[in-house]
Parts: sequence; C-alpha cells; structure tokens
Amino acid sequence: MLSRLSQPLLATSAKILAPASRNLMLHEHHGMKILESYDIKVPPFGVAKDAETARAAATKIGGKDYVVKAQVLAGGRGKGRFSSGLQGGVQIVFTPDEVKEKAGLMLGANLITKQTDHRGKKCEEVMICKRLFTRREYYFSITLDRNTNGPIVIASSEGGVNIEEVAATNPNAIVKMPIDINVGITPQIAATIAEKMGFSKDCETQAAAIIEKLYKVFRGSDATLVEINPMAEDVNGDVYCMDCKLLLDSNAEFRQDNLFSLKDKKQEDPLEIRAAASNLNYIRLDGNIGCMVNGAGLAMATMDIIKLHGGEPANFLDVGGGATVAQVTEAFKIITADKTKVNAILVNIFGGIMRCDVIAQGIIQAAKELNLKIPIVVRLQGTKVEDAKALIATSELRILPCDNLDEAAKMVVKLSNIVDLARATNIDVKFELSI
Repeated sequence: MLSRLSQPLLATSAKILAPASRNLMLHEHHGMKILESYDIKVPPFGVAKDAETARAAATKIGGKDYVVKAQVLAGGRGKGRFSSGLQGGVQIVFTPDEVKEKAGLMLGANLITKQTDHRGKKCEEVMICKRLFTRREYYFSITLDRNTNGPIVIASSEGGVNIEEVAATNPNAIVKMPIDINVGITPQIAATIAEKMGFSKDCETQAAAIIEKLYKVFRGSDATLVEINPMAEDVNGDVYCMDCKLLLDSNAEFRQDNLFSLKDKKQEDPLEIRAAASNLNYIRLDGNIGCMVNGAGLAMATMDIIKLHGGEPANFLDVGGGATVAQVTEAFKIITADKTKVNAILVNIFGGIMRCDVIAQGIIQAAKELNLKIPIVVRLQGTKVEDAKALIATSELRILPCDNLDEAAKMVVKLSNIVDLARATNIDVKFELSI
C-alpha cells in the first residue's frame, strides 16, 4: 500500500520508527569539548548565547577569519534558512563585528533545514570557530553495524560534503572497515584506515593517532555514532577535526551522567518529553487526526490507510505492549494537547500483549476527565476485545466502535473533515460525547 502514496509518507515512516533508536544527540560544541578532553586537535572555538558575547569570543580567539555556526540539533545547517531571513546556519565572517551581526540574526530565530519540520528549531547558542584554511578534507565516522554486530568505520577521501551523495556518485571513495569489539582500533588498523582515506604521507601518522583516539571517544562515551565531517589537513600540515556529531545510546545513561546532563531539552518537542516520562512514544505530524496505536508497524499501517482515504495524521502515540490505564489516559491527554489542531481521534489497537479492556478503560477515563467534544473512533481487536466493547457500550459516552480498520479510517476522515469545515467557517459544531 505504501507504493500508492506520495514520498512524504516515506519520510514520515522514518519519523515513526526513529524513537525506537533512543539516541541522545549532543550539540556540536559539546562534541568538540569532548574531543579536546581526548587530546584531539580541533579549531579554537567559543560559545555564546547573545551577540555581544559572540563578538567577545571572536576577539579572544584572535585572527581575522571566523566561522559562526548555529547550534541546533538538526543536520543540513549550512543550507538551512532562518526565520530572521538569514540564509545558512554556517557563516564565514572576517571581523568580530561581523560575528556579532551574524550571531544577532541567528540567536532567537528558528533554523529550518531539510531535517526539521516547517517550523524549524530555535537557535539559542552559536559556536564561533577560528577559520582554518585546509588543503584536503576527509570524512570519518564510527557507528554500529548490525551485519557484523559491532562497530564499523566508514570513511572517505571526500569530506565536507554529504556522504550519501559521495556513496551514490563515487562509491569507490568510501572506506568501510568492521572493528572487532574485543580488539578495537589498534595502531596498525588506524594506520591502514588513514592510508585508505588518502592522507598525505606527512599527515598519515597524525591521522592514525586521531583515529585511535576517536575510537576511545566512541567506546568511552557509549556512542552509537561519532562523525567528523570534515577531518582536514590544514596548510601547515596539521590534522584537525573540524566538527563533531555525537550520538549516545540512551540505555547507557546510568553510567554517563555527565554527558546526559548536557541534554538540551529545549530542542525537543515538549510533548515528546512528556510522553517519554510516561514510557510512551509520541510523534508530532502535520495533519489533524490524532492516532493512538500500539507498535511502530501498526502506526505505519494506520497512517497509510488514513492517507489513502484522504486524511492526514496530526500525531501518533504508541502505547506499546504493556500500558496501564493511567498511561492510556495520559496518552489521550497528550494526543489532544493541541486542541486547535486535532479534529478527530482514531484508536487502532491490536491486542496481543496489550489488553483491549485496559485501552478501553483508559479511553473512557480520559474522555470523562477532558470532557472531549471531538469524535473518537475506536477499532480494537485481540485480547479481551469483548470486554472492551462492553465497557465502551456501558460507558454512557458516544465513542464510535468499528471492527473494520478500513471503515474506521473512512469514518474518522469524514468526521475530521466536518470539524475542519466547521472551524474554517466559524461554525460551532460540537460532537457531544456525553449521552
């Protein structure tokens, strides 16, 4: 069914699956400080939360050439655009006054990139770096490989550009080397990687030493990704890590307190944070039909069929396989948090481990507590489904049950369209749930 739908659906599917990875992304300047702590060369830099501090940081760094980088947790910053009108989240400037000017246009504005939604992400910090003049740039990363069940180095002689484009246009430029977790990156392995990446002979030794240290960063921080793009040789023959993208495994939080204390919650959706606190997964989308599901696969199928019938999901909330009545109630509160956006709700639960009667109790409790006036369509199948139907039937609430998913999707789309039309024409249409 996915093949019938447009490309945006595929992008949304990736968003739905993303929460399962449970990775913490740190800001670039945090990554750079971590590299420094491992004695890895990085350009001189400073961090500022206001334009005047940015200017002072540039003055302290010295020189005549600087790079001002917006600190937002999204890729594609260089090609992004700010709500202030500034084009590009990475700016090359030549004086501290210019640093102040560019920082002023970045700070407080939203940066929209290919990895954000239409609202973008607010820039509350900028990093000011000394601009180094490089003669060659490389790509280097360490991540986890499911095929080899361990770390893998992915590197390239072509850095400073999108690595996916390099892989597509010049696959021979990509170096892949699985790493034995019990051995790690030895000096010999590091030297081999540096040679395959194409470092000049006078820089190979430096590059190999940095590669060894980057593996120590990877292991020492419980990372799932350490990405340097670019790793570069400057005109003096020194090797630097020009930036750092660092993703940490959230399962390791109990032993990485210092690193996880760096988490920037302001860069996250507050409803996602609220859902995570209740051990729920929430994804905000751009439509107007709220959805409660259990499992990423069912979420994708539900999204698919809603879009097939002309609707647009406003969000997805995955209650998982063991939610309690309290969690289901909280899930409903989160789904309906944006009252001006959600026109209708579709509950699509397949009760395997998750009992349908628990879902029904949570829906009833939430509907009563919130005094919901928007239509709720419920499709439940599986464990304790008859008990769930009985609870809904005797709840004295007009919750609309539906056994067939296709019919449920058609119904919720039609009801959502009615509410949307009423709101657009300033007509007060209420779906009274109370009998």
